Amino acid sequence: MPSLRIPTPLRSYTAGKSEVDLQGATVAEVMQDLVVQYPAIQPHLFNGGRALRPFVNIFLGEDNIKDLQGMDTPLESDDRLLLIPSIAGG
Repeated sequence: MPSLRIPTPLRSYTAGKSEVDLQGATVAEVMQDLVVQYPAIQPHLFNGGRALRPFVNIFLGEDNIKDLQGMDTPLESDDRLLLIPSIAGG
C-alpha cells in the first residue's frame, strides 16, 4: 500500500507518525484515506472541498504531482509520497 511521509509540523494531526500507510490507487484516494484516518489534518491540507490548498505540495519520488496528473496521478502499492507544505517567511 502507498505510504505518505508527514512533515514535522503536521505530525500532531497523525498521532505523531512520520509516515502513514494508506489505501488508494490514485493520489486523491490516498489523501481521502488520510483524512478518514486523521480528520484533524483535513483543514490544514484542503480548501473547503477536496482541492489541495495552494501551499501544499505532494511529491511522488522527485516529481510534484502538479507536474504529473495532479490528484488523479496513479499509484503503485509500493509508492511513497512526500507531503511538503510551502513555508513563507520574511
